Amino acid sequence: MKKVIVGISGGVDSAVAAYLLKQEGYQVEGLFMRNWDATVNHDYYGNPTVGENLCPQEQDYNDAKVACEILGIPLHRVDFIEEYWDYVFTYFLEELKKGRTPNPDMLCNKFIKFDLFKKEAFKLGADYIATGHYARIKDGRLFQAKDQNKDQTYFLADVPKKQLENVLFPLGDYTKPEVRALADKIGLNVAHKKDSTGICFIGERHYQEFIKNYLKPNPGDIVDVETGKVIGKHTGLMNYTIGQRRNVGLSGDTKRHYVCGKNVRDNILYVAFGDSEYLYSDACTLDSINLLGDLHSSLTAKFRYRGEEVPIEIVSITDKEIQIKYPTLAKSVTPGQACVFYDHGECLGCGFIKDVYKNGEKLWYLS
Repeated sequence: MKKVIVGISGGVDSAVAAYLLKQEGYQVEGLFMRNWDATVNHDYYGNPTVGENLCPQEQDYNDAKVACEILGIPLHRVDFIEEYWDYVFTYFLEELKKGRTPNPDMLCNKFIKFDLFKKEAFKLGADYIATGHYARIKDGRLFQAKDQNKDQTYFLADVPKKQLENVLFPLGDYTKPEVRALADKIGLNVAHKKDSTGICFIGERHYQEFIKNYLKPNPGDIVDVETGKVIGKHTGLMNYTIGQRRNVGLSGDTKRHYVCGKNVRDNILYVAFGDSEYLYSDACTLDSINLLGDLHSSLTAKFRYRGEEVPIEIVSITDKEIQIKYPTLAKSVTPGQACVFYDHGECLGCGFIKDVYKNGEKLWYLS
């Protein structure tokens, strides 16, 4: 009997994944990862700031234990707090300092879930690992899930192909409503548990308040790009991303102005009124490339998780950099985010957005 170690998170998806694998005849065990210290943060001077109920991980672990008891499978636990800090959170902070918009979930998948977790699982005698991701693997190739609304291949695109070997995604052919219905049918305690959203280590906390623990606030001017006039004050460029229209900091203006640029050197946040031309681009350069398949002329790409797939053309490609263009203009293509390649449902990997262009000129998103 083949042994599968399932990453049990305390949510409904991973619990149902474990159930499905058990039904298929695998020997199934769970492994809960603790990636963040739930009680201690550090401020920008390096001093610890202790708080209560900062993270729901302990509740998640308790939920995971109950779910595994219901399923009749053992649950192991491992701490990757130090590694998560080194490989994920430090990068997250450094990218924010540069004015970019990082994606910690992708780094967590690459360095923690499909590397360190996998090594720990094999120490426990695993033949395979499995997670509750909505994705499919066929003949060693990564494909989008049946549930397009929940598909998570965007977050898996930076995982090296070798690390996707001996990996199972039991939920790839299920929709989220089907998963919840199955959890309800078998009496899982997490059947109706709310899905986690946002950045995992921030949880339900206010983003800007959380970031202040680690990066010193640096307020500056908000400038209307059309008029060049100062129209407000921002709380620090790390708190904003291209295309953002809520919580920009303009009194009485929650939706009308969009963030369209950052001048890191002069600490200026640029905004544009409405759906401005300044938010659109037609080309970009990517670095930190990870390819899962061969790129060719007729591909599509996503520039953010919830974004639409956009037809693209490969202009040039090297081991370190890819230049692409997209004849149909794309909105809010943001440095630091991933551009993920697709070919009729197959995920071919990704690169991270470095520079953005329009009509042959580099946009000043970051300057």
